Amino acid sequence: MEFFNERGETLKPKGAFFLKLRATAAIAMLLASTAPTWALGQSAQQGQQSAPAAQGTAQANPQKGTDPALQGLPPEPAPNYTQPLYMRPTERNFTQPRGYWPNPFRPYLPTTLTPPRFSNSIRLEDLIKNGKIYLSLSDAILLALENNYDIAIQRVNLDIADTEILRAHSGTNLLLGVGSGLVTNTLGGAGTTVTGGGGPGGTSAATGGAGTGAGGQALTTSGTGPVPEALDPTLTGTIQLQRQTIPQTSPAFTGTPALNQNTNEYNFAYNQGFITGTALNVTFNNSYTTTNNAFAVFSPQLQSTFSAQLTQHLLQGFGWGVNGRFIVQAKNTRRIADSAFRQQLLFTINQVENIYWGLVSAYEDLEAKQRSLQQSTQLLSDDKKQLEIGTLAPLDVVSANSAVETDKQAVIASQSNLEYQQLIMKQAIARSLEDPTLANAPVIPTDRVSLLEVPEEGQSADDLVRQAKANSPAIEQSILTLKNDEVTLKGARNGLLPTVDVYAFYGASALGGSQNPGCVNFGATGETPCPPGQYPDVGFGSTFSNLFNSTGPDKGVGFNITVPIRNRFAQSVQARSELEFRQAQMRLQQLYVQTRMNVVNAQFALTNDRASVQSAIATRDYDRQSLDAELKKLHLGASTTALVLQQQRSLAIAESTVISSTAKYAIDRAALSQILASTLDRYGISIADAVVGKITQQPTIPGLEPAKNQPEVTLPGQQQNLQREQQQAVPEPQNPPQPQQPNQPQQPQ
Repeated sequence: MEFFNERGETLKPKGAFFLKLRATAAIAMLLASTAPTWALGQSAQQGQQSAPAAQGTAQANPQKGTDPALQGLPPEPAPNYTQPLYMRPTERNFTQPRGYWPNPFRPYLPTTLTPPRFSNSIRLEDLIKNGKIYLSLSDAILLALENNYDIAIQRVNLDIADTEILRAHSGTNLLLGVGSGLVTNTLGGAGTTVTGGGGPGGTSAATGGAGTGAGGQALTTSGTGPVPEALDPTLTGTIQLQRQTIPQTSPAFTGTPALNQNTNEYNFAYNQGFITGTALNVTFNNSYTTTNNAFAVFSPQLQSTFSAQLTQHLLQGFGWGVNGRFIVQAKNTRRIADSAFRQQLLFTINQVENIYWGLVSAYEDLEAKQRSLQQSTQLLSDDKKQLEIGTLAPLDVVSANSAVETDKQAVIASQSNLEYQQLIMKQAIARSLEDPTLANAPVIPTDRVSLLEVPEEGQSADDLVRQAKANSPAIEQSILTLKNDEVTLKGARNGLLPTVDVYAFYGASALGGSQNPGCVNFGATGETPCPPGQYPDVGFGSTFSNLFNSTGPDKGVGFNITVPIRNRFAQSVQARSELEFRQAQMRLQQLYVQTRMNVVNAQFALTNDRASVQSAIATRDYDRQSLDAELKKLHLGASTTALVLQQQRSLAIAESTVISSTAKYAIDRAALSQILASTLDRYGISIADAVVGKITQQPTIPGLEPAKNQPEVTLPGQQQNLQREQQQAVPEPQNPPQPQQPNQPQQPQ
């Protein structure tokens, strides 16, 4: 430290206090300039996160005045971030490292996880009664939250996102990322019985991602910029025992023809980086050497060296804002995983609703097809009786028989569709279909949609749009992604700067040991053995203390400067990062526009579907009355079989239209809740329960009514239908029986 004292006294001018004060102020301003703007608005952002996620309307986004990521964009409602933050399916917190207590080897052991559950929840078994599953929409949603594989797979991403935070705290720039897309492996939808309806723009929602095309670039500038210092300290050690014999060409330099040297080395190093851009390197080297060299003073000889060097980045890589940017990105990614899980819940619940209403429509379609078959069968029976008494033409019987066969084929097709919809529902709410009881149990839907007007139909489109923009998980994820792009942009800008590092080091060397027994002195009389005690013994304790008492110091300061000529690589990275940031801003704004269009289209769809249902019901009632009137005319001889069959076809089409339009209304109503992101709050579903997969409260689905008490349809099964068709012989075409002709009087010849 004398070196510093001497330099300080030499260069110390008058007024040194004011110079120190000015230097301190300059350093403080430099540190403040490197602080990212997202840190300044962190407290305000956390205050907004504490607001309830179910707020339907919000004021104009106050963050746009302070958050550079949203500056320049049109004012939009502030997003209601997913609450609670950092949801976890288990008690294990993967953001925290495993400590050394009570097992010091625990940080170096692999992580063990419990295997996933592949069995169904107990609730599903409780719904099976008399070999049938009586399923309400509430039960279907609850079972999906507990058993659906899409939700279970998305649930694992929450823990994966926690590992990103743990990795970022180590100081690495290698973030693996977390999949935030929807898991859509569950099969099924509304089925073939639901067609038509919807809004003028259809019912599909566009995505907000940027397509890359078949050969487009998929890499981004995320992760570029200065590499942070390794925040996890490392301790290295080298222990080496060496036994060496070196033949000497001339013993004049060693005093022996063969040099025997035994060396034991004990070297240790400690390295740690800090988030400010500081690196600490400490080395402590020791050697224990015995030798037969006559010119060695000590044998055994103890030699110790110590060195501590502190390096600070001044331009590139300076400040916690640059070195901690990956921690911020990992935390934003964790929040994106929370939002993606909420989005998965909304999607899967909507999908289960679509499957349920498809099952209801298939069930009602089979009932309608069976009624049509009964009507055509009854008409054929009546026609045969009239043919036998000679009051009906044979062609009418053939026409009625053709109608019966057509209705039989329609019933078989409807039965197959219903069986498939039941399987689709089972795979959406169960994890295993290996149980024969569950696999063969028919699913009986017990709920029907109510045509009472929902509150969303009466609200203004602007109110619904504000609610959708505030609650949309897609918009929330886009904003968080934009914040990550902003952090990447700051790192790319810092990467443009030259590398200027200042370092200071302090070290020392110390020597000790015992006098060499073969030591010799050179004098006028030649070589003489060293007298005992000529070189006092120095133990390891004294040697170690000499490292820090300036006996053999090694200290200094220095600068490292690296200026890249032309700097084209850093310029390209910064330019691309800026372009990607602007591109992300446009995608966000486009997502706002798409959300508005989806909301307005969904509201139009409800209006159109309600009108379609009312029109279909009126048409069905008219066709039913027309069929009754035509049958009465037929019994009175004032109509024909062809006209009756025509009315039956019209009634069948009208019933199918009622079934399809009603199901479409229910599906579009559920789709509006998904677009508004209000499904969880509207149904009373706790997202905290959905995370762990244990639902403590039964969902309450508004706008439903119980199914009417009607005879349950029977399904002979697809295989039984095929076996029945194989066992029955194909009848040969026969001429219909001819009616008896009355006796005609003979003509006179």
